[in-house]
Amino acid sequence: MADAKVIPFDEDRPRGGAPRAARRRSAAGGAAARVTPLPGPPAPAAADPAPPPAERPADGTWERRVAGGLAFLRRRLTGEYEVDEFGYDEELTDQVLMSLLRPLYEKYFRVEVLGVENIPAEGGALVVANHSGTLPLDGLMMQVAVHDHHPADRHLRLLAADLVFMLPVVSELARKAGHTLACAEDAERLLRRGEVVGVMPEGFKGIGKPFSERYKLQRFGRGGFVSTALRAGAPIVPCAIVGAEEIYPMVGNAKTLARLLGFPYFPLTPTFPWLGPLGALPLPTKWTIQFGEPIPTDGYAPEAAEDPMLMFNLTDQVREQIQHALYKLLVRRRSVFF
Repeated sequence: MADAKVIPFDEDRPRGGAPRAARRRSAAGGAAARVTPLPGPPAPAAADPAPPPAERPADGTWERRVAGGLAFLRRRLTGEYEVDEFGYDEELTDQVLMSLLRPLYEKYFRVEVLGVENIPAEGGALVVANHSGTLPLDGLMMQVAVHDHHPADRHLRLLAADLVFMLPVVSELARKAGHTLACAEDAERLLRRGEVVGVMPEGFKGIGKPFSERYKLQRFGRGGFVSTALRAGAPIVPCAIVGAEEIYPMVGNAKTLARLLGFPYFPLTPTFPWLGPLGALPLPTKWTIQFGEPIPTDGYAPEAAEDPMLMFNLTDQVREQIQHALYKLLVRRRSVFF
């Protein structure tokens, strides 16, 4: 499927010659008429010519943007775009979804990214991060960080919980953005295809923990992500996220209401639900996302993925690295909001 070739309009092209001078002829005989000027005051001295106004650069930037946007809309309307077997729409993610998340990333949370070059430039890699914030905004901000700052322009494919794919609209957008179900089979397929996969092993235990336990990592499950990385031979990249814990300080949990709604928890914060919809706005905290040194797994034998002791040790190693990075980032942080 070939994209339409758009040739921008060239504003520097000549548009005609200089204006012709007007000539006056006498009505009789066609000779030039002589006019004798009357005596009068001397003519004032000619003023210096005004400098020409600054011309707008004719680089065709806006023309190309408009043409690109129209071409994008045409492909959307005609169905001439591609999605992979998981539903990932790379063009829609680049053109629309990342553009919607970027103001939140750059202006609201003012995310600082460290060590993104630790994610390999090619091949599969498993990024393992802490999870917090009541709503999973940390995963989305991590996705923008990899998309916008990785020197090899890599894309992060997040593993999401079942609840994400049960919600209307959210489910479709998650698929389009490259998210897939958090299961070992899908994760291994993505890693073997050379994708960068993101997982947050704390799950709902991390994202729904009370504010009093902020930045204290919960259990990482039974080490399923380590087993997946071992089978695929993909390195594990620890990731620490600071700032998400304070966007919705969870001071209580309405468990009965959560069961009625089918949610794992129903948060009570200093602003929600007391301020209504206004209380649902996250606090504008200052974020830092740090990617640590990768832990290689390609040196292990194929049967290593079935060794429970090895999985426990590697899981504990990843967890300790993330916890240590969180403490270091908290020590250097001067303010939650600035």
